[in-house]
Amino acid sequence: MNALIAAHSGLRWIALLLLIVVVVKAIAGLTGKKTFQPLDKKLATFTVLSFHLQAVLGFILYFGNGWVSLMGEMKDASIRFFTVEHTLGMLIAVILVTIGSAKSKRAATDEKKFKTIAWMFGIALVLVLASIPWPFREMFAARGWF
Repeated sequence: MNALIAAHSGLRWIALLLLIVVVVKAIAGLTGKKTFQPLDKKLATFTVLSFHLQAVLGFILYFGNGWVSLMGEMKDASIRFFTVEHTLGMLIAVILVTIGSAKSKRAATDEKKFKTIAWMFGIALVLVLASIPWPFREMFAARGWF
């Protein structure tokens, strides 16, 4: 389990970096009236793939570490964070990037593609940043940088 935790914690940086790059590129493409390039599509796809991988690792950790059995102990802030807040925030973020990517592929214009990605991935970015157990958070939820 420690290896899975390390993988999940380390791979968050790849997922987060991809998400930031895609959001910045989408906003730049939207404001600069640029053409949606194959690189934009690939970056969005790799972001979705990295989020799906993180979700799989997260669910293995969630059910494998017994977090689900602790659902009745919501008074403990650490347990509540990992069983509810982190899990729900990240799950919604995965859903948003998945839907955003799919909708952008079907969008008729480059502007709509960039707009869809900017909004859906942007909201996911806010959720991810709020749901990560950052080392500087309260002691109950803090994790290391990796």
